Order: sequence, then structure tokens, then C-alpha cells
Amino acid sequence: MSMDEDWEGRVAAAWALIDDHEEADFVALIDGLAAELPAGHPVAAFERACAFDSTGRPDLAEPLYREALTGELPGERRRRAVIQLASSVRNLGRPQESVELLRAELERGSDHLDDAVRCVLALALTDTGREREAVSVAVGALARHLPRYQRSMAAYARALISPEA
Repeated sequence: MSMDEDWEGRVAAAWALIDDHEEADFVALIDGLAAELPAGHPVAAFERACAFDSTGRPDLAEPLYREALTGELPGERRRRAVIQLASSVRNLGRPQESVELLRAELERGSDHLDDAVRCVLALALTDTGREREAVSVAVGALARHLPRYQRSMAAYARALISPEA
């Protein structure tokens, strides 16, 4: 079976009900859906990685994210895989690697997941002892969503890492 609207719908429905399942049952559910795809399909690896990550197993998720990223992940799944891989390696005690993955991702382009990239980046920076830079990244990402004070908050974000700003 190839990926189609029915398969995508069933995956989305499974994710919508993650909290209704025991962790092992949820992983098995996603594994069953992923098994419907051809062997080695990057989306199958991605969905399996997400299931392990979401059930507290970043150690099992990491290699699957890496496998998924070696293939052609369609749509936003590629960027999500980078964000989630970076989060996993951070949780596995490698925050500098997480920072590097996320900085490279920010340079690749921009989309609606930019703030998710920056949010994980702020966490990783904190874990590397760069708290001021982390707050700068977080405040800078938040600034454009505020109903007022966007300009001031963006300036404060810059001033945290560059006092002459």
C-alpha cells in the first residue's frame, strides 16, 4: 500500500488519540500503520521515530529519525524530523549537537515551523549553559506574536546577546 489520503487519515486519527493508549499499544499501532508502507520508506521510519519519541524513548527514536532523513520525506515531515531529532539528541545529553542541527535548519529556509525550531533551540542553548542566548531566541520568536510591543521585545531579544543593540 502506498501513502494515500486514507492512510494519512488513519495516522492522523491514531495521533489524535495517543493519550487513549498505553505507550506500548500506541507504538504497536503506529508500527502497524508504518508496516503498510514499502520496506525502507522514509515516512515509515519517521512515524515510528515519532511514536518512540512521544512515549519517552528518544534512544530508539534517534536512529529512525536519521534513517528517515536519508530518504525523501515529503512536505513538512522533513523539517519535523530535524526538529524532533534535535530534541531527541538534546534529551540524550548532546545539546551542542542539537544546537548545530537547529542552526543549520534555520539557514535552510523559513516556514510555519520556524518558532518550533527556535523553541527547541532555546532549550538546547540552555543545556549548553548559554541561557542569555536561549532567552534571546525565545523572546525573539515570541515577539512577533504579541498584540503590542513587538518592536520593543525584538530589540530586547537582540540586546540580550549584543548589549550595543
